[in-house]
Amino acid sequence: MRIRVSALAALAAVSLGAAACSQPEQDAAQADANEAAADTGQAAEAAGASLQEEAAQVGSAIAAGASEVAQEVDEATDNLDRNAEAQKAETAADTKGN
Repeated sequence: MRIRVSALAALAAVSLGAAACSQPEQDAAQADANEAAADTGQAAEAAGASLQEEAAQVGSAIAAGASEVAQEVDEATDNLDRNAEAQKAETAADTKGN
């Protein structure tokens, strides 16, 4: 949103500069337009850096969550395997007893 406002301000300054009557007024309008363009570039750079930082944090959180889920799945499959082995042993003991 700030970028659009700055871009519009730069465009307005250029338009006013073109409509200005004297050369000093045109020069001042051009200087304002240049400053607005520089401000727009700085705002875009800051927004990009902020987005990059947030994306890195999200990526880190996803990686940590995925690692935790993988560990829980590993533990669950280990438990299922132990339960299956115990069930096999119990079934084998029941079969021998009959």
